[in-house]
Amino acid sequence: MNDLSGFQRDLLYVMAGLDKPSGQQIKGELESYLDSEVNHGRLYPNLDVLVEKEYVEKGAIDRRTNYYDITESGKELLKQRREWEDQYFTASA
Repeated sequence: MNDLSGFQRDLLYVMAGLDKPSGQQIKGELESYLDSEVNHGRLYPNLDVLVEKEYVEKGAIDRRTNYYDITESGKELLKQRREWEDQYFTASA
């Protein structure tokens, strides 16, 4: 996970909580969380990186819209991240 940016991790978390969301759905969820606009020039290149790394699968909904789905590899990455975070959170709580 250390090869991903915080934004890319956020993208994985959003996809883990949705069922094959479109880029626009992901964008909307992130904008709600970040309380700021996420532009296309930031969103789609980062989604492409996650697809390249095989943490995300990309497919067509129709001719204009793609879906993005977290892979088992992406889920495992989030699980490992959560375990790493928990060791510090639990120790300081």
